[in-house]
Amino acid sequence: MYTNVKEIYGQNVFNDAVMKSRLPKSAYKKMKAAIEAGIDLDPEVADIVAHEMKEWAIERGATHFTHWFQPLTGITAEKHDAFIDPQEDGTTLLRFSGKELIKGEPDASSFPSGGLRATFEARGYTAWDCTSPAFVKETPHSTILCIPTAFCSYKGEALDKKTPLLRSMQALELQTLRILRLLGNTTAQRVITSVGAEQEYFLVDKDKFMKRKDLIFTGRTLFGAMPPKGQEMDDHYFGVIPERVLGFMKKFNEELWKLGIPAKTQHNEVAPAQHEIAPIYDQNNIATDHNQLVMETAQRVADGQGLRCLLHEKPFKGINGSGKHNNWSICTDEGENLLDPGSTPHENIQFLLILAAIIRAVDEYAPLLRLSASTPGNDHRLGGNEAPPSVISIFLGEQLEDVIEQFVDTGEATSSIEGEEYVSGVHSLPTFQMDATDRNRTSPFAFTGNKFEFRMVGSTQSIADPNVVLNTIVAEVFCDMADKLEAEEDKSMAIHNMIKNTIKDHIRIVFNGNGYSEKWKREAERRGLPNITCMVDAIGAMTDDRNVEMFEKHGVFTRTELESRAEVMYETYSKTVHIEALTMIDMAKKQIVPSVIRYQTGLADSINSIKAACPDLDTSVQEDLMKDISFNLKEMYSNLAALEDVIVKAEAMEEGEEQSYYYRQVVFEAMEALREPADRLEMLVDKKAWPFPSYGDLIFEV
Repeated sequence: MYTNVKEIYGQNVFNDAVMKSRLPKSAYKKMKAAIEAGIDLDPEVADIVAHEMKEWAIERGATHFTHWFQPLTGITAEKHDAFIDPQEDGTTLLRFSGKELIKGEPDASSFPSGGLRATFEARGYTAWDCTSPAFVKETPHSTILCIPTAFCSYKGEALDKKTPLLRSMQALELQTLRILRLLGNTTAQRVITSVGAEQEYFLVDKDKFMKRKDLIFTGRTLFGAMPPKGQEMDDHYFGVIPERVLGFMKKFNEELWKLGIPAKTQHNEVAPAQHEIAPIYDQNNIATDHNQLVMETAQRVADGQGLRCLLHEKPFKGINGSGKHNNWSICTDEGENLLDPGSTPHENIQFLLILAAIIRAVDEYAPLLRLSASTPGNDHRLGGNEAPPSVISIFLGEQLEDVIEQFVDTGEATSSIEGEEYVSGVHSLPTFQMDATDRNRTSPFAFTGNKFEFRMVGSTQSIADPNVVLNTIVAEVFCDMADKLEAEEDKSMAIHNMIKNTIKDHIRIVFNGNGYSEKWKREAERRGLPNITCMVDAIGAMTDDRNVEMFEKHGVFTRTELESRAEVMYETYSKTVHIEALTMIDMAKKQIVPSVIRYQTGLADSINSIKAACPDLDTSVQEDLMKDISFNLKEMYSNLAALEDVIVKAEAMEEGEEQSYYYRQVVFEAMEALREPADRLEMLVDKKAWPFPSYGDLIFEV
């Protein structure tokens, strides 16, 4: 069926066009000022906006509204309230006030808080983020008006992902404007961080999914032997999209477009059954809201079409996992992208100063940036030859690398490499100017023309986490630079020297080669770059005194908020591995072991029957198979008992850093030991006897 994209795009969003058409001119003007200049909204205007928002939502079928927020669970939360206002005569009016629009009061006690809130301290507040448009969320069974909000405790501490993100955007804007003023820009009034988040995901058949407890409970397969074919032929990547998947993508895009989410690109990814969707860039907090909706919508649409969308970073061992490339840039309200080098970057002093600042920020705060991409699932992905290594480095490309090397060698840059002309040797094909720089898919933090692509982010993550860190560390370096430059009389010479010295001091973080190679790991160690290989090792950066001081200085986090988030991360890691371990035990005890024993019994009966019927027949093949199965079953059962023992010890430990390390170093290893013989048994036992769908069933039969 034909989809009129222009008609449906943004139809479920209370966007600027809707406000302009429905609000009185004076109310619209004040609302725009609140959005663009951060001016508090007058209560009377808030009432007008709330009324029109309610009327618009009701026209779209909404009966309830919710303050839609992003707690530390990493997913979204919502509590639905009806518009009804019962009257004494037994009828009802439909009301929605400015007070209800601006502030909500969900229970704060049951969300992760890392000790910020005790169980008995239930009060929390949601506050309207008017810079992110309200929207109507349509599902097969309901239509809800969703109001994007921040979430804080009764005492004002941030209990969510959005509050620190908004604070970091504000901090970066303030410090960037200082830099721009020093560079002679007196007209820019606002600075906006712009983000586009590419989202990778897997699609599997829903019926097969429901037969795997590991996928149901953990989002990833805990057992599974590799099929004869994986991704070796590279034939899935950018290949023809299967019809069933295209049907999903069509509905997926339509639902996103209705929400005003600029979904642009879709394609098959490297692994079988893996796909990607990429939007056009948007303001940082709006892009973050949109990405949460992308994940939620993907799962809802897939479920309605007999599929399941897997967002885990590593749902299948042995094939590529999923990430989320966070494309980040800085723009002014005048439309200037501050990360656009222009055609002659060696002459673009503004760009070179900003580039030098980002190089320094990534070098000085690499552990913090690594932390921002840390999840239990991402531990399975980072460092493999499918995703960026765990060592943070920056790829600049040939053109910019040449420019900064000129600074290092001579103290100034006098030229820029230009892209060559593409000549195919075929008369019917056009010639065109190629880019001056190639791309590097092995780099964690790569410059890609007019933005930086942070490739380490996990597919399940809220992109608020990496963007809070990116915004804040760059704001800190800008602040230090501005402090020094403001004290200089000869600004031009001071800026030149600052670019030169900053690049010289931090060039160690720049690497344009193969980030997957062992040679780079050795070179990175020689350069003194940190190599943080797992989430548990990364968490300490959260409460490092230097980092705490920086976050407090810019008003992004307090020490208490950082300490609480560190506790939440330790708890999240421990609980994740704990659930995975219990799921493995459940599957091993209730499914794998009984199935193998039944198959073994049938095999023994077969051997005995053959010997009884024809004693002279050779049954050595069956007997060898029986021995092989028995050996692996015994090893599996022994490893199962060992996993149960270490789980008991882990459960007895106090929650926190020590317990997390135990789960990482002991429980996780015991899980891997249990998996090995189980996966060997899958290759020995009749497929019909195996208790759940195989990898081949899941990734090649969609």
